[in-house]
Amino acid sequence: MEKKEYRAIFFAILAAALYAISSPISKLLLNEVPPRMMAAFLYLGAGLGMSFIDVIRRKNHKNTEAKLTKKELPYTIGMVMLDIAAPIFLMLGLTMTSAANVSLLNNFEIVATSLIALLIFKEPIGKRLWVAIILITIASIILSVEDVSSLSFSFGSIFVLLAATCWGLENNCTRKLSVKDPLQVVVIKGFGSGLGSLIIALMSGEKIDDISFVMWALILGFFAYGLSIFFYIYAQRDLGAAKTSAYYAISPFIGAALSLIIFREMPTLSFITALAIMIAGMYLAST
Repeated sequence: MEKKEYRAIFFAILAAALYAISSPISKLLLNEVPPRMMAAFLYLGAGLGMSFIDVIRRKNHKNTEAKLTKKELPYTIGMVMLDIAAPIFLMLGLTMTSAANVSLLNNFEIVATSLIALLIFKEPIGKRLWVAIILITIASIILSVEDVSSLSFSFGSIFVLLAATCWGLENNCTRKLSVKDPLQVVVIKGFGSGLGSLIIALMSGEKIDDISFVMWALILGFFAYGLSIFFYIYAQRDLGAAKTSAYYAISPFIGAALSLIIFREMPTLSFITALAIMIAGMYLAST
C-alpha cells in the first residue's frame, strides 16, 4: 500500500470520527430547533466555517487546487439537491427513533454508495464488499422492523434509510468533484444545501424561540459536516467512492456508542444483533 493511500485512509477515518458526533448532538438540539431548520444550520455552519478557513489559506498560501468548471455543473447541482433532501430526512428520522439506531442505520450509506458506484458509475466491487453489503442490509432491516409478528416498520428508520440513499448518490456525485478544490466544493455544498433547506423550513412554517441554539447548530455543522466532508473528499481522490465509504463505516459505531452514553439508552436485543452483523459487514468492507 502506497503512502498516499495510507494518508487517504487516515482522512476517511478522521472524517468518520467528526461526523459521528452529529446524530447524538443533533438529537439534543432537536428539542429546541425544528428538523428542517436543523438541517439548514448544519450545512450553513459548514459553509461559513470552511469559507473562513479558505480566507486564511488565501492569505498564507497560493492556492494550487483546480477550480470547478461548467463541466462539473451537473454533479454540483446533484450534490446540492441531494444534500438538501438527505439531512431533512435524517432530522425527521431522529425525531422518531433513537439516536443510537440512527447512527447504526447510517451504515446503509455504504450499500447505497457502492451499488450506485457499480450500476451508474461502473466502479468495480470485490467479493468481500458484496458480502459486506448483504450483511449491512440485513442489519438495517433488523433495525427498521418495529414488530416482527405484524411486520410493521419504524417510520423513523425509513426516513434514515432514505437519507442514507440520498447520501449514497451524493457521494458518487462528490467523487466526480474530488479532483477539484475540496474547500470550494464544501463551501458550495454548505451554502447551497443550507440555504435550500432554510427556504423549505421557512415555507413549512418552522421557527426557533431561542436564537442561541442556532449558534450551537452552526458550530456542530462546521465540525460534523464541514471538516468531515473536507477530509472525505481528500480521501476519495485516492480511494474512490466505494472504498472511502467502507472506511467511513466506523462513524455509525462511534455515533451509536456516544448516543448510548449521552441518552443512557439500554440497547435492545435487535440492536445488539444488528450491531454484531454491522461490525462483521464493516470489517469485510474495510479489509
